[in-house]
Amino acid sequence: MAPYIVRRLLISLLVLLGITILNFMIINLAPGNPVELFIDPDTPRELIQARKELLGLNAPLFTQYIKWLGALLQGNLGYSFSSHAPVLHIIGERLGPTLLLAAASLLFGLLIAIPIGILSALKQNTKFDYLMTGFSFISVSVPQFFLSLTLIYVIAVKLHLLPTGGMVTLGYEGDLRDRLIHLVLPVLVLGSVVAGKKVRYIRSSVLEVLKQDYMRTAHAKGLHPFVVINKHALRNALVPIITVIAAEIPILLGGSIVIEQIFQWPGIGRLTFLSILSRDYPILMGLNLVAAIIVLLTNLLTDILYSLADPRIKYDR
Repeated sequence: MAPYIVRRLLISLLVLLGITILNFMIINLAPGNPVELFIDPDTPRELIQARKELLGLNAPLFTQYIKWLGALLQGNLGYSFSSHAPVLHIIGERLGPTLLLAAASLLFGLLIAIPIGILSALKQNTKFDYLMTGFSFISVSVPQFFLSLTLIYVIAVKLHLLPTGGMVTLGYEGDLRDRLIHLVLPVLVLGSVVAGKKVRYIRSSVLEVLKQDYMRTAHAKGLHPFVVINKHALRNALVPIITVIAAEIPILLGGSIVIEQIFQWPGIGRLTFLSILSRDYPILMGLNLVAAIIVLLTNLLTDILYSLADPRIKYDR
């Protein structure tokens, strides 16, 4: 396992290098210029050129990339064009809230999807199965922004049960209960989408396992149904389930842009939206780098979980 992990890490570094090159080219070739957003239209052209020179925007793209890569190897992601703060510090402040939102949404979605998916497989072609399949399609089909605004209007505005947005209430920054209350609505939205998609995958995986010969053998031995399902069926259905769960992590991080903007959640999704509007290239490059690292680490963790879920999977060679 150890040699395989080392090889995967080396390959991931090469992939990460390629991702940084593509991201740098795409971001810097976009129309418009960040300097123009912070300078009055009547400003003399000489001052605009001086500002570009100060930010290093007049240098060739290759030179800019090499300079950025050299700073990255020293642990420096540069400075924001708009706030002039270190990019690493800005992203570090926003990464925690996004990871909290994504983890809570994934956990909430799986707590709903796993039991429903198993029961739907066990009760195939029953009213319960049809009802849960309908729930799955509806939760995936309803746009996240529409569901978010509906929940805000009904639960927060009309019923006054939960706050409309934000991560904390002013004056209650250290209150855990207040943070959890603010987490409810965005988690309901993201978690319902996760649950809707995963119900179908879990149902299909469990159905496939239930048709295997060893399941009939386990029932013939007189094993308790709970043992048969949890020890034999679910364990053997884990590999495809792990795959779809791992694929959901980057989707959650990317999909949180809309949710964070609607609920004013101070995470990297909202930071990405604001950085695009202000054409803050250093922050966008840093965000893309962090997203790429999370995806690559998720893929590596997925491979490790495969071997733990199914002992037949080996990575010795």
